[in-house]
Amino acid sequence: MSVTITREAGVGIITLANPPVNALNTALRAALLAAVRALEADPGVRALVIWGGAGCFVAGADIGEMSRPPEAPFLPELTAAIEVCAKPVVAALGGAALGGGCELALACDLRLAAPGALIGLTETRLGLIPGAGGTQRLARLVGEAKAIEMICNSQVLAAADAQALGLIDDLIASDLLAAAIARAPETPKRRVSALTPPPSSPAPAIAAALKRARGVPAIAEAVRVIAAANGPFGEGLALEREAFLRLRASPEAAALRHLFFAEREAAKVPGLAGIKPRPVARAAVIGAGTMGAGIAAALLAAGLPVTLIERDAPAAQAGAARVSALLRAPGAALSATTDWSSLSQADLIIEAAFEDLAVKQDIFRQLDRHAKQGAVLATNTSYLDLAAIAAATSRPADVLGLHFFAPAQIMKLLELVRLPTTAPDVLATGLALAKRLGKQPVVAGNAEGFIGNRVYAAYRRHAEYLLADGALPEQVDEALEAHGFALGIFAVSDISGLDIAFALRRQRDATRDPAERYVTIPDQLVGLGRLGRKTAAGWYRYTPDGQRHPDPYVAGLIAQSRTTPAQSFTPEAIWRRLLAIMANEGARLLAEGIAQRASDIDVAFVNGYGFPRAKGGPMWAADAHGLPALLDELRAAHEPPAPLLTLLAQTNKRLSAWRQDGDTP
Repeated sequence: MSVTITREAGVGIITLANPPVNALNTALRAALLAAVRALEADPGVRALVIWGGAGCFVAGADIGEMSRPPEAPFLPELTAAIEVCAKPVVAALGGAALGGGCELALACDLRLAAPGALIGLTETRLGLIPGAGGTQRLARLVGEAKAIEMICNSQVLAAADAQALGLIDDLIASDLLAAAIARAPETPKRRVSALTPPPSSPAPAIAAALKRARGVPAIAEAVRVIAAANGPFGEGLALEREAFLRLRASPEAAALRHLFFAEREAAKVPGLAGIKPRPVARAAVIGAGTMGAGIAAALLAAGLPVTLIERDAPAAQAGAARVSALLRAPGAALSATTDWSSLSQADLIIEAAFEDLAVKQDIFRQLDRHAKQGAVLATNTSYLDLAAIAAATSRPADVLGLHFFAPAQIMKLLELVRLPTTAPDVLATGLALAKRLGKQPVVAGNAEGFIGNRVYAAYRRHAEYLLADGALPEQVDEALEAHGFALGIFAVSDISGLDIAFALRRQRDATRDPAERYVTIPDQLVGLGRLGRKTAAGWYRYTPDGQRHPDPYVAGLIAQSRTTPAQSFTPEAIWRRLLAIMANEGARLLAEGIAQRASDIDVAFVNGYGFPRAKGGPMWAADAHGLPALLDELRAAHEPPAPLLTLLAQTNKRLSAWRQDGDTP
């Protein structure tokens, strides 16, 4: 059963039971509504308590139901029944009250919470707004400005912060349920819908919300609907519901639901069921540069003691200082040394040295001598052949790629690269580490660039082709930013440094197909010392205050480099071209077995490369355009379609012919 009803001292206690998080699916809504009405009609009951169990309340809606037509009873019916109940209703928040769970709590007359409880309206993460009175009730408690901030940012508040705002009435440190039962009969009816929003100055909150609303219609809708809380509750409720249902059916909401499940699926690897990770109590990082320091900071923040290894004492001291600066505090659990024998204590060793195969192989030979048996030996390489690195050891089963993204202490994506020789418990250890660090894992096979950088290289190459064919860097970037990227590809290149990509191109010189089209413009920029932001000039020029500006010099250089008449590209054409290229390269990765599933490519590009979440990732977005449009775009780009796409097109053609003939395939 989804709820159980008990009675104690004249209080009806409704205990929710839909593990693991009491998601408000149809069955739970129906059972809870029936329980509220039954207890309201019971003359022996003076008050009601809704209780989600120890450490729990309701963590939101059942996301899986959102892709299907809504089923009664709807959440607004449930929140209305709670609010108009003739008897006081107390919400006992033992844990997370998020989304619909928060709306449920806001409809009650009193909200008590355990100190570890969380509360928030997080619907904009899924391209929605609250749809059961959340916008109207929240604004009546905290004011329009704070409601905009909370809803548009999907803020989740700790219980103490929520109490300070008046969302939670009291924190109960001991027995929450007992306190709720004791207080329920004395609780007066207090309908939040009848309150007047406290005065606020919403203009700054509105401006901040709309600034980040690009590509996410739910944010602008939330701003509009929250403003209605200054008027009659019924009118605001109707406005909210109409907007919620419209957004629920939007492509952005569908894309965000796709990512919700894709991010959870990415951590699941066939063959790992029942495999336990190796214990990791201490870690070591070799190389204390920008990336190594970021990795060390991430490990320390997760509670792991870390040993930093550097080539000499000054480098070790500088690395330790770098890590402390990232943590904004001295690292008590950090030691920096040049002594490789200290690695014998580490359960996990991550190499983060310069991206040079010979350097990394030498490090792994030393690991063979110094690392204890059973230690996981990981490399942070972003492009190099993991098999060639693992071959430098006598224990390739212990080797795993852990590709962090800069800045490593902040960026969410962690690409786990496995070899056929990688032991299952080593891969399981990598997945457990990602969870401990709060990272989003994606498992990849061994190939140049793995998943993310392999797709990104094709994306960047074709962006450069667009320049050679007639576009300008700012036109490409503006097209990408108009579709939800925080920054376009050339602006990102200036941030990372044009010399980084230049070095990677030089590594590929010996193996590059002579027939491959090659654009020399970025090489010319490097030759001119234009390395990006760090030299105040790259694809753009930069003023002393850091503002970027299109550079006529670059436009002239591009024009001189063209060998054919310049074409004209609309922003939509640029977007379609680059999306098709990303999806095509993703299809190649799937066929080669480098990516487990198409959704893993989406997860990698959204979490590591700034692809707009509301587009769902390159594979999802390309699928929404359709295979014929994708193939047309590849032909226009003179890019051979991946064999997998050709096979799909042929299959679709046969299916269409069979249907026309009236046959069943």
